[in-house]
Amino acid sequence: MSRVKVTETFVSIQGEADAVGWPTLFVRLTGCPLRCVYCDTQYAFHGGEWRTVAELVEIARGSGVRHVCVTGGEPLAQKSCLELLTALSDAGLAVSLETSGAMDVAPVDPRVSRVVDIKTPGSGEAGRNRMENLPRLGAKDQLKIVLCSRSDYEWARDLVRQHAARIGCQVLFSPSWGQVEARDVAEWILADRLDVRLQVQLHKYLWGNEPGR
Repeated sequence: MSRVKVTETFVSIQGEADAVGWPTLFVRLTGCPLRCVYCDTQYAFHGGEWRTVAELVEIARGSGVRHVCVTGGEPLAQKSCLELLTALSDAGLAVSLETSGAMDVAPVDPRVSRVVDIKTPGSGEAGRNRMENLPRLGAKDQLKIVLCSRSDYEWARDLVRQHAARIGCQVLFSPSWGQVEARDVAEWILADRLDVRLQVQLHKYLWGNEPGR
């Protein structure tokens, strides 16, 4: 029976991407090959418990909410994550996946909303980005870019303009919590008339850095 290593499951308000604001069950898988400087889930790098895909589907069915977000860590680092995503979708749930730009998103079930995090130079992991993912993203997916500075913004702006013809999804610019102000990013976007969506981490404004929220 297929299983994945899980750090935690919890119900909270989705703070990011297109499902922002919805009560959501989060399934946080363990492990990540990246080490971004702003990571706020380092506790998910190690440990965790093995759970079967069937067990997690039952948890989702009993959670009382219809939105499920599979996150990490880096969930796609576990091969059985793909089976989990399909099983959750088969259960009739609204499923999203939070994944880095370092993983191939092509095998993900097409019913899943893929939120792909392209890494900036300020993250320390820009060299891991797989740009071949860009044309694979469609209308129900989102491309998220976390910004640590003005130079990160300029890098992301140039990337979006360069690849505009290949990007078929929403692009989200998200200020890194505690590193750059959301108001500043808003002003930069407006000044450049950039066709991107400003995203703030709603859960951080509600609960700060509390784990499991």
